[in-house]
Amino acid sequence: MTSKSRSALPLFGVRVIDFGQYIAGPAVAMILGDLGATVVHIDPPSGPFWDNPANAILNRNKLTVVIDLKTEAGLQEARSLVAEADIVIENFRPGVLARLGIDVKALREGRPELISVSIPGFASNDQLRRDWRAFETVIAASSGVFTDMGLNRVLMGINPSFSPLPLASAYGTMLAASAALLALQSRERTGNGDHIEVPLAAAVMEGLSYNSIKIDDYPLRYQTQREQEIERRRSQGLPMDMSYDDLQEFLDPFYRSFECSDGRMFYVVCPSHKNHARRCLQTLGLYDELLAEGLREEEDTYLPVSEWSSDVSLGVYPLPKFWADKVAGRMKAVFLTKTAAEWEYVFGEGLFPGAPQRWLKEWLADEHAKTAGLMIEVDDPAFGRMTQPGPIVWLNESAQAMLTPAPRAWGSVAEALARLRSTKAPQLPAPTLDTPSGWLDGIKVLDLCNVIAGPHSVAYLARFGAEVIKIDPAKPFYDCWNTVIFGMSHMRGKKSALLNVSSPDGRLAFERLVKSVDVIVWNATDRQVNAMGLDLDGLKALNPQAIFCQLDCFGGVCTGPRTNYLGYDDLVQAATGIMLRFGGSMQTPEEHAHVGTIDVMCGFGAAVGIASALYQKSTTGVVGRPRTSLSALSGLAQIPFCYDYDGRPPFDEPAGRETKGFNALSRIYETLDEGSIVLAASEADLSRFANVTGLNDLPSIPLSDREAYLTKAFATASAESWQKRLIDADIGAALCENLESIRSRSARVADGTPGTDRGSYSFSIFPDHPSGHVVTQLDPFAVRPSLARVNSLLPAEKYGASTIHVLTEHGCDAEEIESMIVSGTASISWSRKYLPS
Repeated sequence: MTSKSRSALPLFGVRVIDFGQYIAGPAVAMILGDLGATVVHIDPPSGPFWDNPANAILNRNKLTVVIDLKTEAGLQEARSLVAEADIVIENFRPGVLARLGIDVKALREGRPELISVSIPGFASNDQLRRDWRAFETVIAASSGVFTDMGLNRVLMGINPSFSPLPLASAYGTMLAASAALLALQSRERTGNGDHIEVPLAAAVMEGLSYNSIKIDDYPLRYQTQREQEIERRRSQGLPMDMSYDDLQEFLDPFYRSFECSDGRMFYVVCPSHKNHARRCLQTLGLYDELLAEGLREEEDTYLPVSEWSSDVSLGVYPLPKFWADKVAGRMKAVFLTKTAAEWEYVFGEGLFPGAPQRWLKEWLADEHAKTAGLMIEVDDPAFGRMTQPGPIVWLNESAQAMLTPAPRAWGSVAEALARLRSTKAPQLPAPTLDTPSGWLDGIKVLDLCNVIAGPHSVAYLARFGAEVIKIDPAKPFYDCWNTVIFGMSHMRGKKSALLNVSSPDGRLAFERLVKSVDVIVWNATDRQVNAMGLDLDGLKALNPQAIFCQLDCFGGVCTGPRTNYLGYDDLVQAATGIMLRFGGSMQTPEEHAHVGTIDVMCGFGAAVGIASALYQKSTTGVVGRPRTSLSALSGLAQIPFCYDYDGRPPFDEPAGRETKGFNALSRIYETLDEGSIVLAASEADLSRFANVTGLNDLPSIPLSDREAYLTKAFATASAESWQKRLIDADIGAALCENLESIRSRSARVADGTPGTDRGSYSFSIFPDHPSGHVVTQLDPFAVRPSLARVNSLLPAEKYGASTIHVLTEHGCDAEEIESMIVSGTASISWSRKYLPS
């Protein structure tokens, strides 16, 4: 990459010091480096703590220097680098870097413009866990990841269930990167930096927020076949022993895999949308015959089911079992008539979502992935020509410069200082001493998004002070499982207006809204954006100062053959190898269990792009168009194994239902009390086991016998006993917790605070939720600035509750509004009840 092309990137001139090890810290600095920042990475004399080829990805666009922080000379070198920085990143246990002699919070007293980001495993105010060795698996186990691995695994009796995806680090990366950049753009106005803590345990809980919500008296209409079967078995004392094949018959036909003529499985994701399921059945040639047999499409699915003309409506999730079995049976036969690649083209061009199941190795070499810049080639000094994930977030006007990152390099402290000093220090206003404000106070955002990724990104912005208006159609395209249930999480802190923007009056009102805001966010393909008139020229005509952020499924820096194909989280899991890794074979694909696995990461990615664009606008006047995609984030979710090069070892990383971990020292074990414990150790820890009662002999046990030895040993005592023994010896270990118990002991009645003072886990109970149900939800608590304010978001209002208020604020008088409501251009509600029954 030439210096000229790099100078066009939004973070050009920003200076970053990266003390990070493992994934999260280096990944945050990688994202900043990809976006143009000058990054110096610091390694100890013994080399990186994590020996993995992924370090080639994490340290691209960085100069690495070796510094011994345990010596006075090394400390002076590190301090000299920090003195030149705008942003400092570290992910040690709380207080470790300060004890080594780099107290960034203290340094901020002399340099209030400095932004420091700390990414510990557990929160510094978590007195129980803050000093644990918080490896990825320890955080996952403690946060309910392994014990809440989805309905499939519960019904199969696989609980806990191991996942090799580094979810805590991935969510923590995106939260920390967005927080650093939100602080950076705010600094341009206030002169103040900030010290920000993002505990990985809190970050993964935010990633699982759609899974941990509790709605009392949850209506039966939203319960899937699998949920009902779990309840049936529990109430009758029956075992959870369902086979994989039997389980498939409990899946919705529009949310499952089908075998194709070439033996490859094809994943269909067409539930919940008014048109997708219909288009799917019409294309498969099944629509007319199923309608003739009684399948219905209710005109208004937001009515209570008791008022429907039938017990079924196409486009509503889930379908009743009778219809699910009938539709799936017909679809199975049709899918066997074409190859998976042929079906991918049919679905993509037909504008309804579906994708073949692919292995990660196939995705790395996929034509679309490479053409779109989702996979790029980097000449690494150690591995040679290397396929790596491309940019996670980019701004359209400078994105081409991100496709050729500089490979990782090593140099001296003097070289690093020269590189940092080649950039002028920013000219900032004198730091304000006013009452703490939010990073986005005064910023107005128009949210046009649906499902999870897009609307979640905007809800995240709201906690930092952004004023958000959410626009949805006057008549919904999605069913209420998709809108109302998900919206309880991502509609918090927003005003909801319902508007038909395709009608003349609706379009006029929409354009007034566009002209009034600073940021517009929409998860849509290029085809949809152009049709709405929000392309570059169209938006310039309406509001040349507005930042437009676009999210989609398959988009990259460049246009590829599948850029305009529709898709959702699960579809990207299928297309990029996640489902095959989780399931273990082409015949047994499984969705990675959590609702929003990639969606939520992508939402935080959009926040990174928006913050970058706001910073660029404030420093250069250039109004950028940030963009990200679910596919771009899939690389981060799989980063420990998402690469290829000549001589790469086989793609045999952990996969499948029977996987318990990475090796004997890093896996899940069953204990005497039928509990489960995660051991997270390495060869370097072997000597520590000599001090653990019951495991004293482990250092002398041959490698091939370790798993058997540990399996037998752990079965002799309770999980809690083993956890105490191991933690006392400073060995990574954690009980396999579940979300329900974490929520139960971490919840309080909502008190108007964001939960940042409550350790690693914090929930609020809303007894007077607008839905009429008692709702318990995760707090907006993972990002913890020292200075900036974080808002506790109000519960999500009913869709349409602010329609009249929003239209009035934007120039419509009472007569106009009444006319729009009568004509169907606007609506004040989709349903009589907040949560239709």
